[in-house]
Amino acid sequence: MKGGHGMAHPALRAGAVAVVTGGAAGIGLAAAKAFAARGLRVCIVDIDADKLATAAPAVSTSAEHVMTFRADVAREAELKALMDAVERRFGPADVLMNNVGVQPGSALFGPLDNWTRVIETNLWGVIHGCRVFAPGMIARKTPGLIINTGSKQGVTTPPGDPAYNVAKSGVKTFTEALQHELRTTPGCAVSAHLLIPGFVFTGLTARGRTEKPEAAWTPEQTVAFMMTRLAAGDFYILCPDNDVSRALDEKRIAWAAGDIIENRPPLSRWHPDFAEAFAAFCRER
Repeated sequence: MKGGHGMAHPALRAGAVAVVTGGAAGIGLAAAKAFAARGLRVCIVDIDADKLATAAPAVSTSAEHVMTFRADVAREAELKALMDAVERRFGPADVLMNNVGVQPGSALFGPLDNWTRVIETNLWGVIHGCRVFAPGMIARKTPGLIINTGSKQGVTTPPGDPAYNVAKSGVKTFTEALQHELRTTPGCAVSAHLLIPGFVFTGLTARGRTEKPEAAWTPEQTVAFMMTRLAAGDFYILCPDNDVSRALDEKRIAWAAGDIIENRPPLSRWHPDFAEAFAAFCRER
């Protein structure tokens, strides 16, 4: 899959069918619009019926090119019903973007409901989506694309929101296993990719703000970057933003892995004894 020739991913072709969860707002809506602009027929999936009603005409004015489906991705049965509905209306899915995510906040010993909701939606939602759609995509032996939305919080796991970190770490691990499975399955023409957004201004991150902060990218910038990196064949689509460069992301990721190798305390980036060492590490070429 590693090309770099700038050709679009073969599944992103006119007439193909894309399913986007969490598709009524933010990155999901931007992706649905980008897929529709390439001539794909798009099913927008969301739990919010009101948002779905406004998202559909924003994606395409043609009812032949867009459909909506209300589903809770935490429930496998609802994703099976989604797949049936898409196949009846458009035919089998060629592109699956498991993008839905919630972030109510969490504390290690805080409310269990937050933990349950985050892990059921952000992790099980991805697992259910892949387990429901991928076997058919593989069996058809036609080009297919699965994009799972992860997070830098699932890679460097900063303190502050452990439930979200646990779920997004799981998405990373699951998607790595999925891509290995796909590439070792004879005749399989489906690839999987992990989208790792930077700071993106969406309903999830707005926290009451109406103006996009300087540091943030828009969902559209994030999806444009994703499309470019998909064309290049990247598995890890590590997005920068207006605050954090790829070089700094690489330093943070390497330092996190170094905690194990160097036998430092976990999350040593945030440990006062290692502040100077981390700063020096970031200055190194």
